[in-house]
Amino acid sequence: MVKLKIFGAMYDKTMEWSKHRFAPFWLSFVSFIEAIFFPIPPDVMLIPMSMNKPQSALRLALYTALASTLGGAIGYAVGYYAFDWVQGIVADFGYQASFDKALSWFERWGVLVVFVAGFSPIPYKVFTIAAGVMQMAFLPFIITAFISRAARFILVAKLAAWGGERFAAKLRKSIELIGWSVVVLAVIAYLILR
Repeated sequence: MVKLKIFGAMYDKTMEWSKHRFAPFWLSFVSFIEAIFFPIPPDVMLIPMSMNKPQSALRLALYTALASTLGGAIGYAVGYYAFDWVQGIVADFGYQASFDKALSWFERWGVLVVFVAGFSPIPYKVFTIAAGVMQMAFLPFIITAFISRAARFILVAKLAAWGGERFAAKLRKSIELIGWSVVVLAVIAYLILR
């Protein structure tokens, strides 16, 4: 019987990259582009980096939050100035339903939605672009975005740092089960929502 052990290799590679001397730069870069278009959240890098260097967890979380907020400003500008151009891309990437939901939330709750977006399972880029489309006041958007993203990333980084190397070793032992469970749940969710 062939065993598919792909998540362990991905986990090992991520842990290796998290120790690289340019890892904080790449973490910031991923956080910046994730707020505009990139599909993978920066937590994927922040967690192993915080586990490897617990003393740097707060600093890494703040880099991530700042970069995400700057990326959010670009996402806002895209929504504000160029939404007609990117509307097809939003639909092609499968974000249309999430985007419509974000717009309805903005209409109902205004800037509070930006705070909730920092913790929402809906991709953050949906909210940054929607804020621009809705022409939300820019300064409250930026302030709320930074507070929300900082709160989320500090929480994630501090929990990962608290777990440290002990948690990393336990996680590595269960990574295949966790990875395949996520895949199965994603397929089930897709089939239900389809």
